Amino acid sequence: MKYLLDTNVVSDARKQNRPGLNAWISAQPRADLAISVVVLLEIERGILRVERRDPAAGEHLRAWLMSQVKPAFAGSILTIDDQVARSAAQLHVPDPMPEMDALIAATALVHDLTLVTRNTKDFQHAGVSLLDTGTL
Repeated sequence: MKYLLDTNVVSDARKQNRPGLNAWISAQPRADLAISVVVLLEIERGILRVERRDPAAGEHLRAWLMSQVKPAFAGSILTIDDQVARSAAQLHVPDPMPEMDALIAATALVHDLTLVTRNTKDFQHAGVSLLDTGTL
């Protein structure tokens, strides 16, 4: 693995409105791409919110998660272990950062991966290698 995809990258790829991003993802060997279990949490949380206000749209998003995201990253969904937890905790000192961002950044750091995100400013002080999808 070389790259850890942030939640916004997985979401943007689904929307198919960022041709450069989709081309970049397609050009990467599947074995080079991973996601954090935190990405699944954030996607699931978003689907649950959509389901409350628009059940049909929520069903569509859930089908995408189950039939595309999970199979595409089978074997490449990185979990939170002791090392990731410790690294995430260290990212809060001296300045706290949002928990989910800290866990995603820590996952990239522990596994020596480049974090692919549209929100580079959220991670700029984490010491993680970043690839800004805005440049693709």
